[in-house]
Amino acid sequence: MKFQYHLEKKEKNTKARLGSFTYQGKTYETPMFMPVGTQATVKTLSPEEIKEMGAGIILSNTYHLWLRPGEEIVNQAGGLHRFMNYDGPILTDSGGYQVFSLAKNKKKDITEEGVFFKSHIDGKKLFLTPELSIAIQNKLDSDIAMSFDECPPARADYDYLKRSVERTLRWAKRGKDVHQNQNQMLFGIVQGGPYKDLREYSAKETVKLDFDGYSVGGVANDHESKEDMYKAIDYSVPFLPEDKLRYLMGIGEPIDLIEGVIRGIDLFDCVSPTRLARHGHALTKFGKINLKNAQYKKDFTPISEHCDCYACQHYTKAYIRHLITAEETFGSRLLSIHNIRFLVHLMEEIRSAIKNDNLLSFREEFIQNYYGEHDEQK
Repeated sequence: MKFQYHLEKKEKNTKARLGSFTYQGKTYETPMFMPVGTQATVKTLSPEEIKEMGAGIILSNTYHLWLRPGEEIVNQAGGLHRFMNYDGPILTDSGGYQVFSLAKNKKKDITEEGVFFKSHIDGKKLFLTPELSIAIQNKLDSDIAMSFDECPPARADYDYLKRSVERTLRWAKRGKDVHQNQNQMLFGIVQGGPYKDLREYSAKETVKLDFDGYSVGGVANDHESKEDMYKAIDYSVPFLPEDKLRYLMGIGEPIDLIEGVIRGIDLFDCVSPTRLARHGHALTKFGKINLKNAQYKKDFTPISEHCDCYACQHYTKAYIRHLITAEETFGSRLLSIHNIRFLVHLMEEIRSAIKNDNLLSFREEFIQNYYGEHDEQK
């Protein structure tokens, strides 16, 4: 079931957009943060909990589901929605990011046909192509499928990135040519590193292929600077159509969500909220805190007085710290609930700021609170 994006409002002083789409009778507003459920589950959380905290689209990973349980199993179950019991919209990435990280010799393993790599599970040699990635996603039956693109290293030089952009465009066309799931949207991906001419060229040529939506890729590499990330967005967005969704892949740092929206992005995703939770970290209005620290041993206040999540309404820092230090899974669950709700709520605040044309003021207040010398308990 495809859904149509509607552009509701553009903010006066930025490129920020307020939009919406209707799916299965329910309307979802953008900009939106999308929790990641790599293996058909958001780690430690149930679909009901995800919906309760206000999330809309969630992600699953093509590479991981291809390896286990296999796309045929998911297909026989009736597709991802029935398999994982989630009735909201689902996006599957192409598997490209994982595949390229597993390709050891980039010069030999990346070919025009596809990518050779070894399974992270058993070391078996595998080969993934644009056509196979799309075929897997067709069977997974997600609502949004991603084109298979080349994910170049953050520090790749201009010539490498130019060749990479050309290959990604060829792969995008090959994937689109074999895409057969009529109920599934297919997104193209813009690449080009921090180079203005490559981003413009990639965006224009990708748009010519007429995808259902567009993504800005290549911005979630470990060694990429924020300056380069923002350049990539600035150089890509002006050439993307206004009537289709724009997705910044793999970004979840709160300030980057705000900066991305200011630059015209609608969708974001990242594994960070649940990953931080597994290490005892909580996101708060006044910055990130580590509940493993001894100062929280006798702190009988919520993670945040400003949060309406289940964890903050029912449990204290002292109790959650006890769970984390005792390696009890419930602690990670509670922090995951809180961290995802924090980012979902942040997007709610961002949408409100766009409605009132004061997103830049919101950004300044957020920076002052999040990065300033504050105490969450005050």
